Amino acid sequence: MIKAENVSLRYKDGTLALKDVNIGIQPGELVYILGPSGSGKTSLLKLLMGIEYPTSGSLEVMNLPMKRSKRRKIRKLRRNLGPIFQEFKLIEGRTALENVMMGMRILGIRPKRMREFANTALSRVGLEHKRFSKVEKLSWGEAQRVAIARAVARTPRLILADEPTGNLDHDNAVHILHLLNSFRNDHTTVVITTHATHLIHDFEDITILHVDQGNIRVERRGKRI
Repeated sequence: MIKAENVSLRYKDGTLALKDVNIGIQPGELVYILGPSGSGKTSLLKLLMGIEYPTSGSLEVMNLPMKRSKRRKIRKLRRNLGPIFQEFKLIEGRTALENVMMGMRILGIRPKRMREFANTALSRVGLEHKRFSKVEKLSWGEAQRVAIARAVARTPRLILADEPTGNLDHDNAVHILHLLNSFRNDHTTVVITTHATHLIHDFEDITILHVDQGNIRVERRGKRI
């Protein structure tokens, strides 16, 4: 699923965001990227999405080398990604259902099927009763679940969530983490960045990437059966 060998990322201003990263993630893993703000967590997500490219080293996502020369193929790869951004990026004036459907338009799915997939995704996140509500009328937590529904409606192979517990109280934050965990299976890997290390103590069978000043230490907790 994800293989990084001696990967470094240096931005144009000279900032070294990641250095000599070596990781291997298999399909179906639940991965937490932990570290303080500015440690390199989001930079790693950008590499996995193909927003940035390694300055040195080798990175493969779903068997595709993440290089500038592969931009056209990376655009196709993104169809199998389910990104969940901190800002949600929902379109105001549109309903929850419409927002989820918009996330599938690049896949060329027929409108009727898009609606079916969107309704199913909203049910999975507990928002079937809010599908016709305008997103600006939703609470913060509800808007976040719409963003999750939009990401998973296309049944991606890799879900990437950037700080999904931000601005939530403890109970709702834990609920979101359990919800994201429910989407992983033998074919779908879930990667979550967070600085709230206290929220994952009860989770087992996970991989933790500890990020500190661009360095990454891998910890595996539990064993997949």
